[in-house]
Amino acid sequence: MPIRPENKHRYPADWPEISLAVKEDAGWRCECLGECGRGTHAGRCPNVHDQPAYGTGSRVILTTAHLDHTPEHCDRSNLRAFCQGCHLHYDKDHQAETRARTRAAALSAAGQDPLPGIGEA
Repeated sequence: MPIRPENKHRYPADWPEISLAVKEDAGWRCECLGECGRGTHAGRCPNVHDQPAYGTGSRVILTTAHLDHTPEHCDRSNLRAFCQGCHLHYDKDHQAETRARTRAAALSAAGQDPLPGIGEA
């Protein structure tokens, strides 16, 4: 998953090396054991980097996920090699919360109530 420009400063300078080491440790295979919540695989996800994905046949891109969604926390215990599908599903709730906060901040900055109807009598 590409790093968003506004978050790049949160990653250590050696992130490319850290991420590569995680993928190598995983044998270039997705390490998801169901944490993604997709319910599409029993046990470890069978997807292998640069191979066709099970179910879709699309090309697998192995990524490195922060289990706590904190880019600064790069201990191996907090990192997992995930295929793009598992990574997207694992992050979906976190990304929805981030989108909601970003939208609320933008509306507030524009002088609008980000939650219309809440708190009104």
